[in-house]
Amino acid sequence: MKLLPDGTTPEARIIFVGRGLRAFGDGFISLLLPLYVTALGYDVVAVGAISTATLLGSAALTVLVGLYAQRIGRRALLIGAALLMIATGIGFLLERDFWPLILIAFIGTMNPSPGDVSLFYPLEQALLAESVPPAQRTATFAIYSLIGSLVAALGALAAALPELLQAWLDLDRLKALQAMFALYTILGLFTYYLYRRLPARLDRDRGTKKQALGPSRRVVFTLAALFSIDSFGGGLIVQSLLALWLFERFGLSLAAAGAIFFWMGCFTAISYLAAVKLSRRIGLVRTMVFTHLLANFCAIALPFAPNLSVAVALLLIRAALSQMDVPTRSSYVMAVVTPEERAAAASITALPRSLASAVAPLFSGWLFALSPFGWPLVAGGALKAIYDLLLLAMFRRHKPPEEEEPGRSAA
Repeated sequence: MKLLPDGTTPEARIIFVGRGLRAFGDGFISLLLPLYVTALGYDVVAVGAISTATLLGSAALTVLVGLYAQRIGRRALLIGAALLMIATGIGFLLERDFWPLILIAFIGTMNPSPGDVSLFYPLEQALLAESVPPAQRTATFAIYSLIGSLVAALGALAAALPELLQAWLDLDRLKALQAMFALYTILGLFTYYLYRRLPARLDRDRGTKKQALGPSRRVVFTLAALFSIDSFGGGLIVQSLLALWLFERFGLSLAAAGAIFFWMGCFTAISYLAAVKLSRRIGLVRTMVFTHLLANFCAIALPFAPNLSVAVALLLIRAALSQMDVPTRSSYVMAVVTPEERAAAASITALPRSLASAVAPLFSGWLFALSPFGWPLVAGGALKAIYDLLLLAMFRRHKPPEEEEPGRSAA
């Protein structure tokens, strides 16, 4: 079975590998971050604050990417982002005080969720959109997302390594957790050397003027507002806090939690391929909405699960559905704007999503501290369902050119 779409460029292959390296690190960090923070003596509110700082920093860096990508060059920015990843791992490895950790989280690349919300994402998204013809665009974004989910699932399994290090090397828990931040730093080194292999021609057009939003301005700003609702709801269910809730609600070990999130990642990865086929049958918008709605009902039901088996079943169903909108959403945004507007559209739609998802974990940590029930799961699922219904109502008739029937135009 051929995995990569026809005509995939060498730089797109490098991006796929880079996505995999970062996803592996995000997979274990998203599970270990709350345990590391609590092992340092801080509470669940501190976990939420650090998660918020990581996402706010990503939002700020997304703004800078949008402003300076053409001036500095995409290759140079990706190399700089890899260096920042190295510095982030070293910072978390060496620092124990709360406010320095907040600062490192803000300016670094640490990700409390395996989904990519870092400054890498808008740069890679624009490059991938240019790497294949329109007919292959959704499939390309699906492969990008699939690699991220599969490798993040392996990273979740690697979250059990601290327990093994404690047993094999007689390390205390804190040092075993710190070893994983050393591994994150090594992944940053590999990412740095990988992105140095990107062709220098990607930076030759830096400084040239690109068209800002023109005819697609209204569509892009409307989508950006809707995506921010979805991201705020998703930020309430960020994986670090979801893992902490599972640890406290069901008393899971790291190995058990890693296994659960591994299978969640596998289910999510399979869903990306299904999203490509489904979108060809019912369209990009309907694929985003219908699958997402069912996933959100699972999130709302999760706190009511009477035991671990029911909770795991709901998590797996949600994993199989909740991310089918990721490649279809990226493809849709790139399809409904002109090629000259793609870089601006990617940044503008990413910024409010990053800001909304950044603020949410602080509220989520506060709610978890107030009650062990899981109110953030209910609130997050409800907000995301509202987003789905609004998206369907406003964009069901606004189809990308490739979905239009001959002789008809988008409404």
